[in-house]
Amino acid sequence: MNLDPLLMEILTCPCVHHAPLQAKPDEVGPDGVLVCTRCLTSFPVRNDIAVMVLDEATPGPGGVGAPANPPPAAG
Repeated sequence: MNLDPLLMEILTCPCVHHAPLQAKPDEVGPDGVLVCTRCLTSFPVRNDIAVMVLDEATPGPGGVGAPANPPPAAG
């Protein structure tokens, strides 16, 4: 994966919460993926181009935009 570091600073998950992404170059295919730090949704990288389309993404465990580790319920 050869993404511009300046691009990585501004790329965020396209969900309404706009969390930063983390590069995972050794996962899922030859080009890796970008993973949302909030919901763990992963976006493919193809030929060093991040595919930031929700229809192409793999949702995280709680779905797109849902926190991967939600706070415990008050009770």
